[in-house]
Amino acid sequence: MADKRNIFLIGPMGAGKSTIGRQLAKSLHLEFFDSDAEIERRTGADISWVFELEGEAGFRDREEKVINELTENTGIVLATGGGSIISKENRNRLSARGVVVYLKTTIDKQVARTERDKRRPLIAEAENPREVLEQLSEERTPLYEEIADITIETDDQSAKIVANEIIEKLGL
Repeated sequence: MADKRNIFLIGPMGAGKSTIGRQLAKSLHLEFFDSDAEIERRTGADISWVFELEGEAGFRDREEKVINELTENTGIVLATGGGSIISKENRNRLSARGVVVYLKTTIDKQVARTERDKRRPLIAEAENPREVLEQLSEERTPLYEEIADITIETDDQSAKIVANEIIEKLGL
């Protein structure tokens, strides 16, 4: 990428941000980061443990710091956590420091992709994960749409196809 701009992937859990981000970074020869993985690396604990110990507010503070630091880099692909866009500061930084790609998926796909994943604190212990995902979608979709430069549907497409579609839409 000639001008080494950043590409930030946003969207709900189960949209494929991490998988597509790795593929995209590989295709464009850019460095890949995952904000959740970076928080886990820095704390030495998984996200669900951070949530349990510090609550969602404590986790969101950590997330804000990590996203601020990572977005100061150039030439990266960053997969953000599904709730990262709750923070106005995160939305502003993502918008100002790179191209924001919203990976959109249906609730059905989210349920299918996350049903066995116990590492997602907001739905891991939920009695009705679909209900939680629907509520999160209602709250977060307008925020994803607000800062998205590009929106791509990820249902029924491989990570490679979605990455190629992003590259094409970016004119790279």
